[in-house]
Amino acid sequence: MSTGAGSRRTGPANLNAMAAQEIRRRVFSGRLRAGAKIDQDALAGELGISKLPVREALITLDHEGVVEHIARRGAFVARLTRDDIRDHYRVFGVVSGLAAERAAKNLTPGSLQALEDLVDRMGQEADPAELEGLNFEFHRRINHASDSRRLISILAILVKTVSHGFYEAHADWPDKAAEDHRRILKALSTRSAARARSLVEKHFSDGGERAVALLEKQGFWEH
Repeated sequence: MSTGAGSRRTGPANLNAMAAQEIRRRVFSGRLRAGAKIDQDALAGELGISKLPVREALITLDHEGVVEHIARRGAFVARLTRDDIRDHYRVFGVVSGLAAERAAKNLTPGSLQALEDLVDRMGQEADPAELEGLNFEFHRRINHASDSRRLISILAILVKTVSHGFYEAHADWPDKAAEDHRRILKALSTRSAARARSLVEKHFSDGGERAVALLEKQGFWEH
């Protein structure tokens, strides 16, 4: 689930982030299982980059708890628990909820109209990648409307740790997300700050439950 804390960037300077995102995607899609060793040479070859960005990405993922480095053996996928996944989304929801609470007081009529336009476009879009981009922009606009440098900076860090492809992996998510976005927009439009915060928190918490359910289905925790 994209959260829209910042803008997407490409280029050589972002190779580390690209490699980290690909590893996250493979882990959270079940392609890389808990305890599996990550082949840095193979991954670098598949991504068409040198080993250095992959190595740097693995250090980042180690700090996030997604990867575990074992001395003289290499990098392995960490044994994440169900609550690790849930907690990750809940933390995201708490910070995003705070941003929405602030945004409810700050959004201009023009900004609210832009959010409504995004929600309408999501309702008409079928392509998962396009939906992901529209979702990213929806949350980005809310986050920035909080006018809180601290919240935006925290979200900019958190957004890097979430695997993209949520709409593609979760077939039932677009309908649920559309309903959530409508409710969030209504709360923002009526300046219901506390309700906006609560709805955003639940939106992310529900996303965490769906992520756990999908990983269960893929046998993520099977040994």
